[in-house]
Amino acid sequence: MSTKSSSNSVLPLLKQIVSALEEKKAGDLRVLNVSAKSTITDYLVLATGTSEPHLRALRIELEKVLDAEKVPIAGMDAGTYGSGWTVVDAYQIMMHLFTPEQRANYALEKLWRDAEDINLAKLHAEPKPAGNVAALKKAEKLPRKKTVTKKSEAAPKTRKPSSKKKAK
Repeated sequence: MSTKSSSNSVLPLLKQIVSALEEKKAGDLRVLNVSAKSTITDYLVLATGTSEPHLRALRIELEKVLDAEKVPIAGMDAGTYGSGWTVVDAYQIMMHLFTPEQRANYALEKLWRDAEDINLAKLHAEPKPAGNVAALKKAEKLPRKKTVTKKSEAAPKTRKPSSKKKAK
């Protein structure tokens, strides 16, 4: 359900996701822009957790960010305990959380080696829009309202001719 034209509107959410993962001490954080290569998502966020409990904490933090912004989660798979890989799919952004062993095993960076690697410092430097992401998304979908002029600025009214016949 990826929409290429709205890729830039998802950047504030992407920034929040990256910040949340950094605050929870995710390791080897990478963001790949796969919009030119994938029909199912625009961005892949890859992060490493130190253990299964750390992966769980990272996933919970992602859920909090998505819930706060009213972004629907298309799917989530934490696998069985000990699988070392959790996926959170939020349509335009797909997040993969790994233990170090599974990150090396699946090597998604190699699979998507021709995707654009987003510079995280540059992502953080992007200006933050006013309001929250949900309000921004809602505003993008609303039709533009017509501008109403004040009475003083409106053109003077002309009188309609009277329908009464004049006496001769």
